[in-house]
Amino acid sequence: MTISVFGTQADGQIVHQIALANENLSVTILTRGAIVQVVRLAGLGHSLTLGSNELAAYEGSMKYFGAIVGPVANRIAGATAIIDGKSCVFEANENGNTLHGGYTGTHTQVWNVVDHGPDFVELALNLPDGLGGFTGNRLISARYEIGLNASLSLTLRATTDVQTVMNLANHSYWNLDGSDHMRDHSLQIDATTYLPTDDESIVTGDIVQVAHSPFDFTKATPLTLGAHPLDNTFCLATQRRTLTEVLHLSGASGVTMSVATTEAGIHIYDDSLDLLLATFIL
Repeated sequence: MTISVFGTQADGQIVHQIALANENLSVTILTRGAIVQVVRLAGLGHSLTLGSNELAAYEGSMKYFGAIVGPVANRIAGATAIIDGKSCVFEANENGNTLHGGYTGTHTQVWNVVDHGPDFVELALNLPDGLGGFTGNRLISARYEIGLNASLSLTLRATTDVQTVMNLANHSYWNLDGSDHMRDHSLQIDATTYLPTDDESIVTGDIVQVAHSPFDFTKATPLTLGAHPLDNTFCLATQRRTLTEVLHLSGASGVTMSVATTEAGIHIYDDSLDLLLATFIL
């Protein structure tokens, strides 16, 4: 494990890069947003996730790439919610709604390295009460660890001193072939239902069967150009459970990726199924 300076943000804060590696896998993490910058298999000439060597990119158009998004991943309709009987107003950063915690979300913050070892790093972030409209002094930690079986695990924890809302997620984009499109990839999700959304990508409150719809990925399904765009949560269970494998992504190169989670849903977002695919756990 090595730590080096990655760059200096426009606000003067220094961002560090943490490199983890074993004989099968190498991963680099940035302290800005707890970003997963690079994931590389031994002997493979490209990263499996999309990142940048330029800090300015993460302050601009790539602000969500690989980051921990929150305090609430996805969208809060109308940028308001009732917390402990009180109406809270959040930062509205997308069509009057709050996306991924607003302008001051966790993806914009510089996290602190609080523990590390040869195969892991733990980052922590303090969010003060009222930041972005969210209640509570909150402490969040993200621990990344690599395993000898070419695995990368992420453990997220959060504590608060008053009632609040919290729904953190990693927002990595994946392309297993190192190409400029996803058209040769196949996706399989262990979910028989999904959450439909309205024109502003807000969930309608319905839970719909995936059968006989463009959202049926119960078997390995090619990601073809022109297919139905994805920005939806797939329902995996009715509550948290033990770590369970729920998703498989495969590329034309023969590289495959499996995703396991303890959570009840997984959200899939694509860029018109042409360039990249994001998965984040909800």
